[in-house]
Amino acid sequence: MGNMPSAVKHCLSYQQLLREHLWIADSVAGALDPAQESSQLSGLPEFVKIVEVGPRDGLQNEKVIVPTDIKIEFINQLSQTGLSVIEVTSFVSSRWVPQVAAGATEISVFGAASESFSKKNINCSIEESMEKFEEVVKSARHMNIPARGYVSCTLGCPYEGSITPQKVTEVSKRLYGMGCYEISLGDTIGVGTPGSMKRMLESVMKEIPPSALAVHCHDTYGQALANILTALQMGINVVDSAVSGLGGCPYAKGASGNVATEDLLYMLNGLGLNTGVNLYKVMEAGNFICKAVNKTTNSKVAQASFNA
Repeated sequence: MGNMPSAVKHCLSYQQLLREHLWIADSVAGALDPAQESSQLSGLPEFVKIVEVGPRDGLQNEKVIVPTDIKIEFINQLSQTGLSVIEVTSFVSSRWVPQVAAGATEISVFGAASESFSKKNINCSIEESMEKFEEVVKSARHMNIPARGYVSCTLGCPYEGSITPQKVTEVSKRLYGMGCYEISLGDTIGVGTPGSMKRMLESVMKEIPPSALAVHCHDTYGQALANILTALQMGINVVDSAVSGLGGCPYAKGASGNVATEDLLYMLNGLGLNTGVNLYKVMEAGNFICKAVNKTTNSKVAQASFNA
């Protein structure tokens, strides 16, 4: 088999079946054949950008400290998959912006639609956080670094319970207005359903165009893919995910990790949507990091494929 990745070897028994059902991309990452194109459901975007948050959002939630050389190799492997955006690290002080600017191509600020969660997560109220974010975004703009805004707890909070779509809209509008080019709407504790996702997006999209929105879904109740599909049907074409379903929420007991990039790709490939990402290579990267941190992947696709 030459230099074929080990993940491919594990999947060979499934390869023909999966290709026949349009569940696995061709060897050319993201390539679409006529059958796939004709299978696209109406109302879905032709291209979906995947924002890989595993190295940041995923690994920062691990109980063990991951050695720097392992992190670098993990990121290097992800960079070979076709992913165009990989979040690699996090920092907390606006004073650090100049220090990281030399190597950063983009920064993010992390707000919340819940006062309680904002105080637990970043130790300030929503209003205080907006004042700090304006400083960060302004500094980034002066260095020609684009800023992305995150809104946590858009579909529920571990402290306050339900969050109104109006509150999500208010916070999102503030971030967009200060210059964040894209707003990622996060179901931080994974309690959302397609119904609540639809209601929240309907509200936010009255103020912000779909082209400037993304969704970030955790899979605590197994609803992440359904919620993402709802968002895609409403015009969103940017989705955050983490290889192997890494991540969680330290302030929300029981919250599981992000939707697995492998599972997201499996669904998008089956819908005939182009991502430019090679599923096999993503599985390889996921296998690498899971072995490095001694954990079992949360990806259903990886579990089924590697156990074949």
